[in-house]
Amino acid sequence: MRVLHIITGLSDGGAEGVLFRLIKHDASGSVHHVVALASDGKYGPQLRQLGVAVTILGMPRGRLSISGLMGLWRILRTWRADVVQTWMYHADLIGGAAARLAAVPVVWGIRNTTLEAGHSKRSTIWVARLCAWLSRWVPALIVCCAQAAQSVHAALGYDVRRMVVIPNGYDLSSFAPDPLARARLREDWAVSNDVPFFGMVARFDPYKDHGNLIAALAHLKARGLDFKVVLIGTGIDENNTLLVQQIAAACLTERVRLLGPRNDVPAIMNALDIHVLSSAAEAFPNVLAEAMACGTPCVATDVGDSARIVGDTGWLVPPRNSLALADALAEAITALQDAPNWHQRMQCARQRIVQEFDIRRMVERYQQTWQVACRQ
Repeated sequence: MRVLHIITGLSDGGAEGVLFRLIKHDASGSVHHVVALASDGKYGPQLRQLGVAVTILGMPRGRLSISGLMGLWRILRTWRADVVQTWMYHADLIGGAAARLAAVPVVWGIRNTTLEAGHSKRSTIWVARLCAWLSRWVPALIVCCAQAAQSVHAALGYDVRRMVVIPNGYDLSSFAPDPLARARLREDWAVSNDVPFFGMVARFDPYKDHGNLIAALAHLKARGLDFKVVLIGTGIDENNTLLVQQIAAACLTERVRLLGPRNDVPAIMNALDIHVLSSAAEAFPNVLAEAMACGTPCVATDVGDSARIVGDTGWLVPPRNSLALADALAEAITALQDAPNWHQRMQCARQRIVQEFDIRRMVERYQQTWQVACRQ
């Protein structure tokens, strides 16, 4: 099967990572071609290393260009795809419409659960609403990454009859328990084994709600509890004046380290005792599954499909509630002291991801979806 992927850009994001993993682990013999409307980003070079054709149209962010549209049309007319898979709203709209005009079956990809005025860009909201109206004519099928995403977009007016849910999948050989990586990083960071060690891997973004986490940590400190924390992700470094000031105001400077983006996330997940997700909104939070695959239990806000991922292996709390988050972290610290039960919890966390979210299952479901789209 010849699959043409159209995505807004190839920067370091959840959708981009899933696209990369999907292609990397597709053993079916399918041929993939990736078209990015805007930029090359992190995953463009990595895809080329896999031998995948990558075309960058160079459209300005959030805007169309005649040259970009002509380039997209030229690829659609000459590459002869069996199916077009689009990723995220703008690519759904632009790539979906172009594929429909070229008489190529198209499958949309929805990766979001939150569209709020004042938080989401106005242009994004309008594009999503336009896609809802077009969903009855443009896509053969619509892939949602989470049950929560399906529910939100059905309420927005998307054609629910065309929707299928394909949860994200993970390379469980890369995300796996690794005691050596744990020991190495904890030594590098001077974190002793008798101090509870939290971490959150998330870019700096209002929806990730780092302020909620910092407030929860301040509650823990006020209760006299000991802990260390690392925060990792794009925009999470000493140049982030707002974040540095929030940490200092909470008197947490000596306990919280900002490490910026890293390329050793599996090792980081192994180094942590507990991974925290403080988000106000998510679709399918990859970091929870990645942490659990490494045997690291999670404390998370109950947003998107967090509950489906975590199950009964960790703790879930309401979003934007720092006191509830602090209470759950305190419970996790107490549970951590019971070594045999904690070890069993770690094993259950890993096993849940193995059973539910293996990368091979995700690839198979995308292949099945593309085949159905081609037959319609």
